[in-house]
Amino acid sequence: MKRKWTAAMAMAMAATLLSACSGGSGSTSNEKVTLTYANWSEDQTPAMEQIAAEFQKQNPNITVKIQTLPWTEYWSTLQVGVAGGTAPDAFWMLADHFREYAKGGALVDLSDTVKSTGIDMGAYPKAVSDSYTYEGKIFALPKDFDTNGVWYNKALFDAAGVKYPDDTWGWQEVQDAAKKLTDKGKGVWGIAAPIDPQGGYYNTILQAGGTIIKPGGTASDFAGPAAVAGLKFWTDLQSAGSSPTLKQLSDTEAVAMFENQKVAMYFSGAYWALRFHKNADLKGKIDVAPLPKGVKRATVTSGIGNAGYAGSKHPEELKKFLAFLGGTKAAEIQAATGTVLPAYKGTQEPWLKSMPEFNLQVFIDAIEYSVPLPVAGNTAEWQGLSAQYLSPAWEGAKPVEAAAKEYQDAVDKVLAKQ
Repeated sequence: MKRKWTAAMAMAMAATLLSACSGGSGSTSNEKVTLTYANWSEDQTPAMEQIAAEFQKQNPNITVKIQTLPWTEYWSTLQVGVAGGTAPDAFWMLADHFREYAKGGALVDLSDTVKSTGIDMGAYPKAVSDSYTYEGKIFALPKDFDTNGVWYNKALFDAAGVKYPDDTWGWQEVQDAAKKLTDKGKGVWGIAAPIDPQGGYYNTILQAGGTIIKPGGTASDFAGPAAVAGLKFWTDLQSAGSSPTLKQLSDTEAVAMFENQKVAMYFSGAYWALRFHKNADLKGKIDVAPLPKGVKRATVTSGIGNAGYAGSKHPEELKKFLAFLGGTKAAEIQAATGTVLPAYKGTQEPWLKSMPEFNLQVFIDAIEYSVPLPVAGNTAEWQGLSAQYLSPAWEGAKPVEAAAKEYQDAVDKVLAKQ
């Protein structure tokens, strides 16, 4: 019954929120058409509306309607919309979901559009642009990119008499600081240690010299000694009591705990900068530093891609809009508004200047030691198993080595299906 109810709700959301574009197929350049453009961020919606307005100035026959869905509903709604033919024309895509949509023929092939409009794919970070190429074809254009840093609360550091993190910090400095910063009497923890792949354990696995997916993409390496060391970085923080428990982090997300000034350090990406900047309670209290160094310095990098629905009733107008989204003007709007770190080369400086209270250069410098977000097979499926298999290690109920081996076996079963 629960599955049926969920499916029915998803169908309803798809019908109401992601309705098909008006008008028929075979539209001409003079026909008035409407395109829909879906995203999952209320913080970024104003910039997306500004970008759409700029596109409409140049293309008065095309109207673009922005649709913002909650993250918790976005992917299920998109999946149902694609299956039912009611998906939005343009929408945000992530690397870990990309292959399932490209492989299924749901995305518009932009290869010819890139050539005909002269889009320079070299203007984007290669790690991001490569993430949206499948079987030699381009199915999305990079919108932004992200690396990771240590967001930290200066006020909490000052109160505990702990020096701020900087580029000299290693894992031990983080663990020592987290312990000193924890004051359970005040409901404050030194760090948030959720089961977070992109902001958390992928980075520490790489910093330990490990790999996540082995070359060839048919097997994972979560049980390797370096990977186990990278996972233990986080389980040690949990066992030391320096982080809220998984239950507490389930009740209140790590980012919300950081904003509520309940945790002093939060490992995550550049995409939170605008949200933190707008939070009046955090004004003058927070900053960001590079991730700590393990055996080596490393961070994963990825970014949102703008993709199009292959079933759109207005394919030519859609390609024109996607090309605009991938160009300098759209990138400049994102940067100038502080919305996000744009992917297009040469447009990042206004983003840095838009929030001068943060050391945002950290995220750009991290490109030098960044590694593409690991994707293989149905990434969303095997990555989605992480909480199930790793929670016992985070909770101290099972040795990390055992949990990592079980997770590796589960991941490899998914990879074997590709």
